[in-house]
Formats: sequence, structure tokens, C-alpha cells
Amino acid sequence: MAKTREQAWELLKSYNQSESLRRHALAVEGTMRALSERFPGANQDEWGLAGLLHDLDYERYPDQHCHKAAEILQDEGYETTLIRAVMSHGYGIVTEVKPETDLEKVLYTIDELTGLVTAAALMRPSRSVLDLELKSLKKKYKTPSFAAGVDRAIIENGADMLGWTLDDVLESTIQAMRTVATEIGLDGSAAST
Repeated sequence: MAKTREQAWELLKSYNQSESLRRHALAVEGTMRALSERFPGANQDEWGLAGLLHDLDYERYPDQHCHKAAEILQDEGYETTLIRAVMSHGYGIVTEVKPETDLEKVLYTIDELTGLVTAAALMRPSRSVLDLELKSLKKKYKTPSFAAGVDRAIIENGADMLGWTLDDVLESTIQAMRTVATEIGLDGSAAST
């Protein structure tokens, strides 16, 4: 049975109290929805739900990440394609479910990257993704100490899976995150005056 976005959001909130985890989920959801437009026939709602729910279990069950989410989503009646996408975003880290579909490859690629884009935007005087440019993000990307927890190898591996250049992945993610800048607190409204 297809689930609504509202049902997914309520499920996410019931498992994640952290505002930063919720914002990350919204960033990945927005990025997935925007990037789905690059794939003819992609179901934007399905892509969005996969992005929104990908870290469903992370706050409560970090040692069972992806696996517990799959169990919860199955119990909640979510589609197997969405459950597999959630599992595949942890490929090589916590699961051996290799991304195969376009949805899975994009989720795998941009999950870490949205964190890097967020960190880069927050370092700007504007505290906004709206004026973040590729050149600036690339500089941060090439500095291993910046957002050190972001695994660049995953992003690069994902870009290879998609057949995209790293620049394309970076620029596409910036543009996609701009579509949800207000929802994720990166529209500059929180900039210090």
C-alpha cells in the first residue's frame, strides 16, 4: 500500500527527536525529489520518501542502521523498492546491498554529500545554500579536515555508478538543496546580523 508523505514524516518524527537528523532527512528528501527529474519515468514521490526515511533508525538504533529501518518499514507496509533503497544507501558500510536502480544510486551518492553541502553553507556569512557556488564547495570538498566525517570515497563511488562527473554531482546537489533551503534552515534567515 502506498504511503503518503505526511505518514512518512510522522513515522520519521516518531523515531527521530534530533532537529539536525530531521533537517538532514528533509535535505535528502528534497534533493532526491529534485534529482528524480533527471530520470524519465522516475516516481518523484517514491524518490522523496526514500530520501525522507533513509535514516529512520539512525537515532534509536545506530548499531543496527539500515537493518532496523528495513524491519520498521516492512512492518509499516512500505514497498519493497523503498526498503531496498534504504538498505542500499548503507552499501559497503553497514550493508552489502549494492545500489542497482537509479533511485538507489542517487540516494547512495547524495546522502553524505548533503551533509557536506550543509556544512559548507553554514560556514558562509549568509549561512545559506542559495549563494553557495560549485567552486567554493569543491574547495571545501578537497580539504579533508573540513566535514571530516563525510566519506568522499562514497560520493565518488556513487558518481561513478551514475556515470556522472564529480562536478555534476556537486552542482546538482547544490541546486537540488536550494529547492528546500527554507525547510532545512539554509535560506540565510538564520544569518547573524
